[in-house]
Amino acid sequence: MSDPRTITDHYTSGDLLARLEARLREDGVDPSRPTVEALAPYDHFHGRGLEATEDMAALLQIAETDHILDVGSGLGGPARYLARRFGCRVSGIDLTPEFCDIARHLTALLGLEDRVSTGHGDALAMPYDDASFDGAYSMNVSMNIADKRALYREIRRVLKPGAWLVLSEAAQGPGGAPDYPTPWARTAASSFLATEAETRASLEACGFAIESLRDTTEASLAYGARSRALVEAGGKPLHRAVSLIHGPLAEQAGENSAQALKERRAVPIELLCRALPQ
Repeated sequence: MSDPRTITDHYTSGDLLARLEARLREDGVDPSRPTVEALAPYDHFHGRGLEATEDMAALLQIAETDHILDVGSGLGGPARYLARRFGCRVSGIDLTPEFCDIARHLTALLGLEDRVSTGHGDALAMPYDDASFDGAYSMNVSMNIADKRALYREIRRVLKPGAWLVLSEAAQGPGGAPDYPTPWARTAASSFLATEAETRASLEACGFAIESLRDTTEASLAYGARSRALVEAGGKPLHRAVSLIHGPLAEQAGENSAQALKERRAVPIELLCRALPQ
């Protein structure tokens, strides 16, 4: 990973909670009494937002007794979604302190503190015992991590044998490097994209069997088209997390990301893996 401060600075504004509350008021929502649905456009900060979280959940069989790990948990939307849908416990970890503070605040407002927790920490050195979790997921996080194998080894360490791992990644495509800024990096210095083949090889080298790998480019393009149609009709876009978090930077970051998607410079992929016995 590049200097962690460079990463956290990219995502930190210092007034994010106030801006979120203002957005909710504009939506006609009382910020002190939000719902999971009202927060969804803002607290699923990965490509395709809630739709991608729902797609991930559809891959999984999760019991109420399961303890799940969210690596790079952001504002906590996916963790709260899974906890509410399956009744499981979810522990999130994120490098950005402001994200962690807001995630805990929102979780408390929604009354999910008994099932969802958020800790500040480094995904390459997580404060969990070996074989602690029944499953793990990470959504659009590893693009900021140079040493992918260190990340995958650490995730494997904290998973029980046979546990599942879902990764949603922006992979390096054949069209060349993206232009910057993007939603995940202000410059190329903090962006580390791996190809689909490199991702597969790294996961297998770190003790995972890959059960499925899906290129979600078409789903992403369709999602963008639906969102643009809503805006053209006078509505709000489906996904508002990038504009919430990045403010004035968001427009250029979004345009660069969309162009990279169209030109196959960044390829969204979703992998379902299984932790092999060690």
